[in-house]
Amino acid sequence: MLFLQFKTQDGELKMIQVFPLIVLNGFTSIGRIFIFKQWLPERKIHNDFAKKLVAFVLIPVIFLGLFFIVYSFGSDHFSSLFTDYELDINLPQLIAMCILGFYISFSFWNYWVPDVCYEYNPKLNNDFTNISEVKNQSTFSFLDLDFERKSGEITLVLLNIMLLVFIGTYNYEQFFEVVKKTNLSSDIHERVNAVIFSILMAVGVILFYFKGGFNFDEKASSLKKLAKLWITLNVILIISAIIKNSEYVSFYGLTYKRLGVYAFLILAIIGLVVSLQKIRNQKTNAYLFNQMIWYFYGTILLCSYVNWGSLITNYNISVNKGVEPVFLSGLNFNDDARREYLRKNNLDGKYAEAVREELISNYQNANFLSKALYYEFLNEKNK
Repeated sequence: MLFLQFKTQDGELKMIQVFPLIVLNGFTSIGRIFIFKQWLPERKIHNDFAKKLVAFVLIPVIFLGLFFIVYSFGSDHFSSLFTDYELDINLPQLIAMCILGFYISFSFWNYWVPDVCYEYNPKLNNDFTNISEVKNQSTFSFLDLDFERKSGEITLVLLNIMLLVFIGTYNYEQFFEVVKKTNLSSDIHERVNAVIFSILMAVGVILFYFKGGFNFDEKASSLKKLAKLWITLNVILIISAIIKNSEYVSFYGLTYKRLGVYAFLILAIIGLVVSLQKIRNQKTNAYLFNQMIWYFYGTILLCSYVNWGSLITNYNISVNKGVEPVFLSGLNFNDDARREYLRKNNLDGKYAEAVREELISNYQNANFLSKALYYEFLNEKNK
């Protein structure tokens, strides 16, 4: 919602600026609420609908309220028409909800963008604007471009050799060395963590050497080839990690975290492909971040369409892996499959199942505005 609002209202600003602005407005909105001239409408109303709303509704309601107060003092029967009943309202909760709702709505519709964001925005463009200056720009003042280019080539040659050795040992340990089933969990975590740090460092290397002049340096063809080889080897490393995670799933079944590993590794491949495009198309470092923000955003949107809890439950039951009652009771939106499996096998999810059934009951008995349609299609109790 925040991304879409920001893109609609300030389309010229890069999306990466959303994150600091969210934090900034979280604090500044508290004070800006009281600067009424910044957000209250002007005194003269130009919209016909707004004029009708004020003239035909707001003003009559105000006068009606004032005269009601006066008349209620003069007649007990008159006042009883409106006062002889009690609203079932938690007043402190209502006040707190209104204040919080107003604060969130104000921050969403009237957020503040400092001028410095507009001044800094050109630095986040995908393309270089001052190519002639960038060509002769060196990273270190004590090294000229020739020495820096040679340093980059040596660095990437050594990194590629080391990565080749690491991929060899990594895959040997995965596919040829016998690993105890009890050690599989710790092994996969260590290796995936190693891949994560490797990818982050790999992207950092690309950003370091191709942040400026080497994008347009005709003598940097060897450096670009080495960088592309470096990216390709990192993709191979990620594929190895995906295969290892699949082996882990085959032993223990699916979980949210194992699905998350798949998502992260796929995004890592996308990040490396975008890095390759950055080098080929001579883009700025900001290009990588601008693109990856949208890929992360798209991933979140796509993931929201899938019932992962039900998918995990049905898959694990079909392969008879990861079907512990307590584990299944801790998953979300899998209640039909979970109940059927526990009933058929006479299993007890203990405290986790009791909590889940209580949650279902609470949702089914909730007021209309608090209902979730999913729970309306479940039985009232586990039969």
